[in-house]
Amino acid sequence: MRVAYELAKRCLRDHSSKFSHKDFTQPQLFACLVVREHQKQTYRGIEAVLRDSPHWCRQIGMKRVPDHNTLCRAFHALLGESRVGRLMDRLTRWMPLGKALGITCAIDSTLYDTHHRSRHYEQRCRHYRTRDKIAANSRRSRSARRTPKLSLSVDTRCHIILAAHARTGMGSDARDFLPLLRQSVRRRPQIKTVLADAGYDSHENHEVARRELNVRSLIKTGVGRPSAKPLVSWYRRRMQKKLSGSQKGKPYGQRSQAETVNSMMKRNLGDHLRARTPEGRRKEQMLRVLTHNISILLSRLDED
Repeated sequence: MRVAYELAKRCLRDHSSKFSHKDFTQPQLFACLVVREHQKQTYRGIEAVLRDSPHWCRQIGMKRVPDHNTLCRAFHALLGESRVGRLMDRLTRWMPLGKALGITCAIDSTLYDTHHRSRHYEQRCRHYRTRDKIAANSRRSRSARRTPKLSLSVDTRCHIILAAHARTGMGSDARDFLPLLRQSVRRRPQIKTVLADAGYDSHENHEVARRELNVRSLIKTGVGRPSAKPLVSWYRRRMQKKLSGSQKGKPYGQRSQAETVNSMMKRNLGDHLRARTPEGRRKEQMLRVLTHNISILLSRLDED
């Protein structure tokens, strides 16, 4: 909680307006939101946790515990795109973290559930998946348009998330490649190599990464319908030849570190979202990205 407070204190003003209530500052409320996400609590749940642990609030100068309505309003007010960007920039500039960053990033995406699904429910779904396929497919197509997706650019050495993009709905991942890579290079200019799976395969991604950003791109081919025709793009033909067979012990083998980060976030912070609107879900996903990075930073500080 203290690290989240110190981070927000350097990036956020104490109050958004001179007419704001002076009961709490924005860094204090952000620290409470990070603890809420880390503990996988609701707004009422984290209010109860903070009341049971008053020393947490005293560490960041809070005289009383904010109620659930205050935390809910702070969630929507503090997690805008510009504020999240400043917080991510500050995290990557901190010296203990800068020494741990590498020169390779891996890009991958993952889906989140819109509500909690018990293991029993998932087993029953697999048991009955052969029945009523038409009805199941129609339900799946309707829910796919509301599925939250989170795309990440991850440092393969220390599992820090350099860039993230949250959106709603299915579709090609290729359009997220260049925005993620540009943000990663801006925050970590030392990046020399980017790794991605076949979902990001396109000639434009290779060309911009190599010629404009001066980053070697290694993207596996195979997206689209299988065809016996040779690939038109020179970059894609080169990738088809270079990345064939096992990549164990080779640079592309580090792409799995992005999947490791997705697994870490789902195991530590949950694989379902509590927000009910698309905008709220995007903000919740970005809050989880910040919470993950703060946790990694704490582990690096403990090692030092």
